[in-house]
Amino acid sequence: MATEYKKIYQRPYAIMPVMSGYCPGCLHSLATKIIAEAVEELGQQENAMHVLPVGCAALGLLYWRGDMVGAAHGRAPAVATGIKRCCPDRLVFAYQGDGDLAAIGLAEIISAANRGEKFTVIFANNSTYGMTGGQMAPTTLIGQKSTTSVYGRSVDEAGYPIKMAEIIAQLEAPAYVARFALNTPKGVNEARKGIKKAFRMQLEGKGFTFIELLTNCPTNWGMSPLKSLQYMTENTMKYFVPGVYKDVEVEA
Repeated sequence: MATEYKKIYQRPYAIMPVMSGYCPGCLHSLATKIIAEAVEELGQQENAMHVLPVGCAALGLLYWRGDMVGAAHGRAPAVATGIKRCCPDRLVFAYQGDGDLAAIGLAEIISAANRGEKFTVIFANNSTYGMTGGQMAPTTLIGQKSTTSVYGRSVDEAGYPIKMAEIIAQLEAPAYVARFALNTPKGVNEARKGIKKAFRMQLEGKGFTFIELLTNCPTNWGMSPLKSLQYMTENTMKYFVPGVYKDVEVEA
């Protein structure tokens, strides 16, 4: 075991060998892995700065071997703005969940994107407040049950699930906005490429970049990991359609 740990630590940015803090089958762990791979492939291990809020996304502090700073609930874009403006050469990214970004942090993310702040936000969307008990989130699907919508989300009472990628893509300043699903190997490969591109465009000073990752929550959805992947295909991806919603490189 000691030999294996030594091999892992020889990689400058490898995920640390600790017990997983994520629930079994949770795709947050996969998101953490591909983000780390993107940072490493770009050679930014010593230059990256991670901004972590509260919630499941904050468990990234257990795995990334790099500089990290915590932010208050929903305020990661504001913290990232300060860091990037003070250290414009750093690779700065915030990793946020849907309850954090699309609810209490909605004003922060829209304002940062509208200003064209030159950092990256990675948004893990699993349609629930994962860490605090499975309450209905801004992204909970119509009819989807939660601890605060036991009969399923009602449009009359709670409105429609908010589509963050589409909203941010309508703003003038963002340079790259895309959504990927992590429930298939193809989706994972596309997400890895998208994250790497968002980081590269940030380092080239092209503007604000936003990656939405569709994930699951077997625990709060009350499903097995396999069933949750099927649910994503049959429900989540039909409402939150994966794709690139804005790319200034292609438009140019």
